[in-house]
Amino acid sequence: MKFEKFALLIVVGLVLGAGAIAQAEDSKIGFVDAQQVVATVDAGKQAQEELERKAREAQGRLSPLIEQLETLQKELQAKQFVMSKDAVQAKQLDLAELRNRIESQSQEEKSKLEIDQQRLLGPLQEKFIEVVRELGRENGYSAIFFSDAPGLVYRREALDVTEQVIKTFNARD
Repeated sequence: MKFEKFALLIVVGLVLGAGAIAQAEDSKIGFVDAQQVVATVDAGKQAQEELERKAREAQGRLSPLIEQLETLQKELQAKQFVMSKDAVQAKQLDLAELRNRIESQSQEEKSKLEIDQQRLLGPLQEKFIEVVRELGRENGYSAIFFSDAPGLVYRREALDVTEQVIKTFNARD
């Protein structure tokens, strides 16, 4: 209980202090939609296209195994009553082995895609942050927040700097 009161006092103090600072100088706040920037800038489009291509390739490598699994399942289902017990067990083991292969390959493909995503989007994110900071400094912003920031309930559309960030980002390429 003491901690909660202490935390509340700190928050109230910070809010009052921030209010005093805001009154001392004019505050200019902006918001940016990072997802829209990445989806709109030229480098982001190229990265997204490459990621989609790699995802299709990964799916192409998994599809034959999935088709093989479906074929084996249908075969076992259709013939299980006419097959010997040993033959049914052998097919079930084949199915289990194939499921494990699919799961293992799926995890491997997912890991590769995550690495590719980091490789392609990491530099974009760094450049994005750099562009937003530059835009903030050059235009006198006190703060620029993400549009989808947790806890943000409302923002005026006039405060959105997303288009400016996109133009600046593309101008650098």
